[in-house]
Amino acid sequence: MRKRTTIVPLLALLSLALPTPATAQPNGTVTSGQARFQILSPTLIRSEFAGDRRFEDQGTYNVVNRTFPRTAYSSRVADGWLTITTSALTVRYRVGSGPFRADNLEIKTAGTTASPWRRVVCATGQLCEAEDQHREGVLVAADHPGSTGAGFAAGFSYTNNGITATVRASSAGRHRVVVKYANGRGGDGKHENRTLGLGVDGQAPRQITLPATADWNAWQQVSTDVDLSAGEHRISLTRGAADSGNVNVDSLALLTADQAYPSVRAIDDCRFGTSCEAENGVVTGAAKIAVEHAGFAGTGFVAELVGGTRLSQRVTSVPAAGTYPVVLRYANGVGGDGRHEPRTVLLNGQAITLPVTANWATWATATAQIPLPAGTSDLTVTCPDSGCHVNLDTIGINASAQHLALGGYRRSLDGYTGTNGDPQLTPGLLYRDGWYLLDDTTSALRNGTPRADRGAQPYQDGYVFGYGQNYKTALGDLTALTGGPKLLPRWAYGVWYSEYIDRTAADYRDRILPAFRQHGVPLDVLVVDTDFKAGNTWNGWQMDRSKFPDPQGFLDWAHGEGLHSTLNIHPSIQGSDPDFARAQATAKGKLAKGSCTDCYVFDWADPDQLRAYLELHRSMPTDFWWLDWCCDGSGSSLRGVAPDSWINEQYTKIGSFAFSRGFGSLQAGGYSGSGPLPTGPWAEKRTTLHFTGDTSSTWGTLKGTIGYTSAEGVSTGMSNISHDIGGHNDTTGLRGSETYLDNGQVRYTTKMPDDMYARWVQLGAFQPITRLHSNHGDRLPWQYGPAAQASATKFLNLRERLVPYIYSVAEQAQRTGVPLVRPAYLEYPGSPEAYSTVDSQFLLGPDVLVAPITTPGDVGETRVWFPPGQWTDYFTGKVYQGNTWATVSAGWDIMPVFLRAGGMLVERSADVANDVQNPSGPLTVHVTAGAKGEFTLYEDGGRTRIIQHGDTIVLLSGKVTKRDWKFVVHKADGSSHVVQARNSPAVVSLRAPR
Repeated sequence: MRKRTTIVPLLALLSLALPTPATAQPNGTVTSGQARFQILSPTLIRSEFAGDRRFEDQGTYNVVNRTFPRTAYSSRVADGWLTITTSALTVRYRVGSGPFRADNLEIKTAGTTASPWRRVVCATGQLCEAEDQHREGVLVAADHPGSTGAGFAAGFSYTNNGITATVRASSAGRHRVVVKYANGRGGDGKHENRTLGLGVDGQAPRQITLPATADWNAWQQVSTDVDLSAGEHRISLTRGAADSGNVNVDSLALLTADQAYPSVRAIDDCRFGTSCEAENGVVTGAAKIAVEHAGFAGTGFVAELVGGTRLSQRVTSVPAAGTYPVVLRYANGVGGDGRHEPRTVLLNGQAITLPVTANWATWATATAQIPLPAGTSDLTVTCPDSGCHVNLDTIGINASAQHLALGGYRRSLDGYTGTNGDPQLTPGLLYRDGWYLLDDTTSALRNGTPRADRGAQPYQDGYVFGYGQNYKTALGDLTALTGGPKLLPRWAYGVWYSEYIDRTAADYRDRILPAFRQHGVPLDVLVVDTDFKAGNTWNGWQMDRSKFPDPQGFLDWAHGEGLHSTLNIHPSIQGSDPDFARAQATAKGKLAKGSCTDCYVFDWADPDQLRAYLELHRSMPTDFWWLDWCCDGSGSSLRGVAPDSWINEQYTKIGSFAFSRGFGSLQAGGYSGSGPLPTGPWAEKRTTLHFTGDTSSTWGTLKGTIGYTSAEGVSTGMSNISHDIGGHNDTTGLRGSETYLDNGQVRYTTKMPDDMYARWVQLGAFQPITRLHSNHGDRLPWQYGPAAQASATKFLNLRERLVPYIYSVAEQAQRTGVPLVRPAYLEYPGSPEAYSTVDSQFLLGPDVLVAPITTPGDVGETRVWFPPGQWTDYFTGKVYQGNTWATVSAGWDIMPVFLRAGGMLVERSADVANDVQNPSGPLTVHVTAGAKGEFTLYEDGGRTRIIQHGDTIVLLSGKVTKRDWKFVVHKADGSSHVVQARNSPAVVSLRAPR
């Protein structure tokens, strides 16, 4: 949609039990003192540490299932280490060594050694960076200068938002907790003293006041005294129900009476044999942690080291004194001194030359042989006085593997143009070196109840994935553990029409649908945007009877035409709304003022407010709801559950599915919410069709969406991803075909250039959801010139014909976790080209390769890599051999789409107006002559197996047994022939009829 402007106790003893021998249990569980490991699959092991030995067996909001098939494994204790080994993964834990951290737990998988757990404990006198701690509902931001580390914890804008740090008091007695914060004008429009609750070890928090600072760039400190015993404690800063929040917190420190605020940051170790992130080390001097250049590992990199800069990593577990390879991953572009030349860094005093890289987004590695003593020591990178002028990403200690993310996700792509920098993505499940830790420590229980507080006792709960290059296995493990992506109703995979423009029931009935039918364009879903509301078109809660005189009649009409409909919702209510008094009464007076003018917002964690919110929907009949998050401030104070995930689950209970943004919340990071919350990516896919927000109508955006869809799918398991086909925001100013009133002024809609429109619809035809949408912009074929109209009409009909195939692949995604749109490396992990082409081509299911053209002109071309096998052009019949490259050109009437030999593409045999009224007509199957393969066609309540053995097809009965089948047999010479069949089961010869 679009955006509106918004102003945006205490003593506890840590009791550590004596280590006990590891014990293997018949249910795939190995317990070693306070550590427990559950072997769920060869590539998935749960690692749980409970200082109080109270292990958690209930499901969580992330983890809805731990019932896996029995996995063969071995476990043993030798030399003080517990070793658990499966066929794919080895986990080692030092018995009795306490909570998991870098130096006491390691994994090995597919030749990679890693330390999945990072635990930062801030000793007395050490700087405790907010971004290194457990966070609840707050994100890390870096848009205000003066913060240290990677940034600061931003907002504390909602109840229960907070951070919890683990500290270690060096002695018993009185200590000071000092907080570095900024307090400017908040999202509520106020600039005043704020409060948070400071708690120790889970006891009742005390309220602390954080006085106003000059602005958000002005950082100050506030101090409070606590009495602590010697040892570890948990210190939390949380916005309670009586606190005002709305502050930024950079760091905190536990200090004695005479200690100054520290500059030395607490870190975890870098284990020998692993590759460690430079941003997790101790950085001193002018260098900063940054994220603005793509391609880095971890959460960032140390940016442009200069004279006086120092980066230190504490290296542990060096087996013996000796000289070992140390691998630096770096970028060396044009430095701040204007030079682009080889640079020198000093590694433990040894000069190392780093050759130039093409630019700052190009990363390289350099290896040096460095003497290290046995055990623990420091490895330090320093700069000559002239400066290093390089960026450092990782430091590998006797290790060269890089923990580089494959794909990533974000809450939305609002404002993306394709020319304003790549959107920063949050890594998810898949990495090139084949492992991941899903940290479930802070997730609530499955019913939304927060986990019990454990006081000072440490607790960790995480799932170690060790999959190597078996990426599909990892996605399968994730699906079994956290649930699969929701299978939408079949009609949802058809064609959607949406536009942010004032429409009426008569418009849809008398103009829009007849135009679809007249021009032979299919339609399955009508999206009614926000202007349908009475009172306030933004957040009103009744349908405007002057526009929709009979709301139920409108929905009944849509159903009668084979359509489904959705209504747009913004989650707040005006104080002047006719339904406000009832809603406030249902909420028992708890609705609070929001940041928008005279509006009230909902805390969906509160049952009364959730009931009030959901009841507002009852007067507006629809099939499902479009929750268009923006600017209003509703959310959820529920701990351990992302607000998006929570409310989207509620929407699924009152509609077919949730149609919304996902993964985080509006409160946690602005409109687009670029940062993650711990439960977001794992719970969201179970309920949600992810709407990716308001992009712009540019060639760059068109190209950028190619890689994003598959990137989100592989990183989270989300399969249902919906872009604004054509982009939302106009960039061309071309006059469109309609007029509308804007503050009394008559304005025209806008349109894209014909070539951009044609190419965008082509891409949309092969995306998970084909949803035409814009901000007062033309998106319908007949609103463009003859060639563009013909192209768009052809591809929208093709999309409708492909619904049986797409629905079948979507059902596979629900079961396997492998997304509908996927990068080639899921199917061909051993091919380097499968990784280098993720931004230019993708697979729709396992067998259809799509390489959209994203450049202007009547004829466009793109460079295509063909994976192993044989590939046939769907439109031209031309055959390409695998493991080759080709430049493929196409006019607007076709696009580069290819079918793998052995694969099958099932489509309707004729164009239809919609899916609902045409559920089981004749089907056409595209196959390659002489190949072997199989496809299962899924239809609600039944499956049809289609098996090819060379020149023979076997049809095994599904739900529909009486059906006309047509097989298009593609030959190696580019020709094809058609074979007809009727009904199933059947055996069909694919030889050309004589």
